[in-house]
Amino acid sequence: MNQVALVGRITKDLTLKEHTSGRVNATFVLAINRSFKNANGEVATDFVLCSVWGRTAENLVRHCGKGSLVGVSGSIHTRNYEREDRSKVYITEVVCDEIRFLSSKSARSKHSENTAPSSTESKQFEEVKPTEQALPIF
Repeated sequence: MNQVALVGRITKDLTLKEHTSGRVNATFVLAINRSFKNANGEVATDFVLCSVWGRTAENLVRHCGKGSLVGVSGSIHTRNYEREDRSKVYITEVVCDEIRFLSSKSARSKHSENTAPSSTESKQFEEVKPTEQALPIF
C-alpha cells in the first residue's frame, strides 16, 4: 500500500507548467511541522516535494500561494536521472491525487508572515472552490 496524507504550508508561490503533451502540472514544497520537540526544545519542520496534475493543479495555482495551508493525499513516487558528470540523482515526491484548501491566497495576504491566524480563521475553512475531489480530514 502506498498512501500518504499530509497537512502543511506551501513554501513558495506556485506556477503552472504545461508539457508538450498538453498536460499541466505544478510542483511545490510543503512545510510540515513535527508534532514533537527535539532535544533543544524546538519543533522541527520537514519539507516535502509534492506534484499535482491537471485540473487539480490549475485550481491549486489559482487559489493557493506561499503560506497557504493545504491537506494533500496521494502516493510516494521515486525517480532518478543521471547528470552530465555521470552521478545519479534520486528524487522522492508525493504525487497528489486530492488537495483540500485549508486557507487561500487572500487569507494569507491579510496577515503578515509573523502573525498567527485568528481563532476564527483557525476554527473554520476559508470559502474556496474545492478541487474535483476532497481530501478527508482525519
